[in-house]
Amino acid sequence: MALLSGIFDPTLGALVGWNPVWGLIVISFIMTLLSTLAYKYFTDQKYMKREKAEIKIMSKEMKELKDQPDEMMKKQKELMERNMKMMKHSFRPMLFTIIPFLVVFNWLNATYEGVDINFLIFHSWLWVYIIFSIILSMVLRKVMKVY
Repeated sequence: MALLSGIFDPTLGALVGWNPVWGLIVISFIMTLLSTLAYKYFTDQKYMKREKAEIKIMSKEMKELKDQPDEMMKKQKELMERNMKMMKHSFRPMLFTIIPFLVVFNWLNATYEGVDINFLIFHSWLWVYIIFSIILSMVLRKVMKVY
């Protein structure tokens, strides 16, 4: 843990010392930005966009097939196969980000141990991180056109 403190405390630790909530928001932004960049550059964005559009069309078609259960099951099977392909395709960026994220989460856990965040109804750093990373991820993906 001393190694992690030696690496992160001079930079990110100063943010946490200044203001624990704002430090967590900045860290959430940095981590989400790195994750979004990994997804943008380690996936085929044209393929992902095309598949998402196709899945949306298929979902609409499934709604129209409520009266035809056999056809609906075929469409559902095809939809599941497409979703699995997309999931496999997006697995690669996760391989590049998982280790750095685990390291930073380990440091965050040690740094925020015993720190009462008091952000809205949340008192845990993890919940605040999750909320901000979801919000920031939606914004960054929209701005950077990541599919």
